[in-house]
This record gives sequence, structure tokens and C-alpha cells, in this order.
Amino acid sequence: MKVGIIGASGYSGEELVRLLDAHPEVELSVVTSRSFKGRHITEAIPSLRGKACDLVFQDSDPVQLAQQETVDLFFLALPHGVASGFARPLIDAGKKVIDLSADFRLNSPELYEEYYGSSHPDIDLLKKAVYIIPELKANGWQDAQLIACPGCYPTSVQIPLVPLLRDRVMGAQGIVVNAFSGVSGAGKKVSDDFMFCARSESAKAYGLPKHRHLSEIEEQLTEAADAKVVLQFSPHLAPMRRGIIATITVPAGEGNLEALYASWREAYMDCPFVTILESGNFPDSQYVMGTNRVDISAVYDPRTKNFVITAALDNLLKGAGGQAVQIMNLWFGFSETAGLV
Repeated sequence: MKVGIIGASGYSGEELVRLLDAHPEVELSVVTSRSFKGRHITEAIPSLRGKACDLVFQDSDPVQLAQQETVDLFFLALPHGVASGFARPLIDAGKKVIDLSADFRLNSPELYEEYYGSSHPDIDLLKKAVYIIPELKANGWQDAQLIACPGCYPTSVQIPLVPLLRDRVMGAQGIVVNAFSGVSGAGKKVSDDFMFCARSESAKAYGLPKHRHLSEIEEQLTEAADAKVVLQFSPHLAPMRRGIIATITVPAGEGNLEALYASWREAYMDCPFVTILESGNFPDSQYVMGTNRVDISAVYDPRTKNFVITAALDNLLKGAGGQAVQIMNLWFGFSETAGLV
């Protein structure tokens, strides 16, 4: 099967190139980048030197890309507000699309406008999109044509919380999330905030009190809980290249830690990319870096009567490109772990 990546020179795009170039079931046949148009792929991704991949970046023209008859699936590694302009002609041409931007993650166009500052660019297409975290979505989504790949922070929160909300192990109120992300989460940009001297030996909160990913987190948790979920979400920029650590505090009710772990084990018994650590063994970002894995664990604090849950993942893999490839694998009937570690 032939696939293409639109926006292949960004951080997520680079990871997609690396994964798909080595994938046993697909052929990466199209990569685009407006800034690298006409240049060999190794100029943007030197790590591919000496590999079989021998592609040249094409221009990111949605109409021309829709006419690529041999390409079955396109990945959109583009900013929000831009991706939808590519999705429409590709969908109209009968292509399948996995979008890594935020354009199709929210069910509500009003919520999109509130958090992203503009009207949703394609409400009709939004109605057809399906939001997928593979471990949390029941079968039946494979007939879709457009898949919304979740954000990195939302994945780190939903993986531990959704089973607990569905099983009523925890309440839907009083949830506090403090999360730290590596600087690659902001994408490639030249800014004082992201220069080495600014970020090395430094950490800070940002996007308070309404980071854009909060909308996605609350919408999905509300669906899982079948009750309105409003939480406190405080993201931080950490002095590391990649990775996410989320620390989540939730009211524990009767404080049944065994019920919490039983819920996780039932939900993830057949999920190769979720590792449940023993209580007191805390996830560490360095051990998920370069993998498509999420590590989770929990403790009970009898003093505050809270569960304290921690999760770790690689923001560029399980939080972006790796999860997109995992979705592709399940969508097209490949092994779920094909091309992934």
C-alpha cells in the first residue's frame, strides 16, 4: 500500500517518515514540504542517509496531491486551520486521511472556535471525522474515511482516566492534571522561549488556564463519564527534547486501589502499547522515549483521600506519529505493532 505525508519536514512529519520508511506493509511514496520543495529528503532528515528512502519533497498543493492515483492514504502533519484545506480535496478524491492536527478532534464547532480563535473551517467534514485512541475505541470505526489523531497531552490523560470513568472507579469532578512536555511539542520554530539557553535548566507553566488541549480532554472525558467533566489542566514546558509526564490527582471516594488496577487490567489486557506499573513504581519519560508505549501507575493518598496517577509517553510517537501509524495498522488490517516498538 502506498502512503503519503503532507508536512513531512516538521517534528511529527519526520517521525512519520522514519516509521513508514521502515514499515513492512507500506511504501512511502509521497512527501511534501513547502520550505523544502524540490530537495532530497535527507536534507531535512539527515538520519535517513544511507537508507532505502530516496524521495524528493513535493510542493504541498492539495489539488495536485488529490490526483495521486496510486496513494491510498495520506497523513496530514500540518498546523490546525491548515490541515482541513488539504483534507477536503483528498476526501473528495476518495483518499483516506489521518489528520494529526486539531482540526477534526473536537465534535463541537463552537468549542473549536472558543479554543482556537476562529470558526471551524469545514463543519461538514468535521461531522464525518472519527476521533481515535486505538486502546479506547470500540470496533466499528474502520469504515470511516477521515481519522482525527489525538493530541499528546490528551492521550496521556485519557489512557489512565477513561477506563476509570467508564467503570465508575473515580468521580467526574475535582480532577487536577499537571503535565510536563519536551520542547518538541511546540513544533519547529525560532523563538526566544525555545532557544537552548532559554530552556536548558529551566521549566515553566504555559497556556494557563485554558490550554487548547483542555477542550479535547474535557470533551472526551465527559463522553466516558456520561457526565460533565471540568478539570484543572496545567501544562509545563520542561528542559527535555521530547516526552510527556502527566501527574493526575482525582478524588478516590472509598480509595479502592485494587478496583482502579482491576479496571486498567481489564481495559488494557490486549493492548501492546500500554504498560501498567505496580503502585509506587512511577513512569519515567526516558524509558518511553523512542517507543509508542504509555506507562501508567497509581497510588492512594489516605491523607487527602485522592488517587495520584502518573503517565509517561513520547509526545512525538504515542502522542503523534506513532499513534497515527498504530491507527493505520488497525485500519488496514495489519498487525497493530507493525513498524512500531
